[in-house]
Amino acid sequence: MKIVLALLIFGFFMSTPLAADDFEFTRIEMSFKNFITCELTRTDAVNHFNGKPFKITMIDLFDIQSESDIKIVSGAVECFVVDKHLTLYTAVGLISIMDKEQVVYYTIRNKDFSILATELIKFPYKERCKWSQYRIDID
Repeated sequence: MKIVLALLIFGFFMSTPLAADDFEFTRIEMSFKNFITCELTRTDAVNHFNGKPFKITMIDLFDIQSESDIKIVSGAVECFVVDKHLTLYTAVGLISIMDKEQVVYYTIRNKDFSILATELIKFPYKERCKWSQYRIDID
């Protein structure tokens, strides 16, 4: 009986909007971290680090906001380049197509910035890394 009651209580709390919001945030955070890692290691990261070897030490999701039909995800990436730390700031614009999120805009800069959809639209994204493919990092 105690097990059934515990399962009912657990099920109730898992079905609340708070749990759904936490799940959604965690899902977006994992996708963001994997996407940024992919972009920096598979594409033109040479430009950001002047061809020097680098190691990503931290990726932090700052904000998720919506403007019109664009979801804007912004954050920072801390990298260790040769003998110093470098922080890059990034923003990703997502739209939903047939219930799947797709990256349509992406920018990364070495200075912090507040991002608006109109500014982000200047940086269209040609798909190199998929948003929806993410892995769980247990570290």
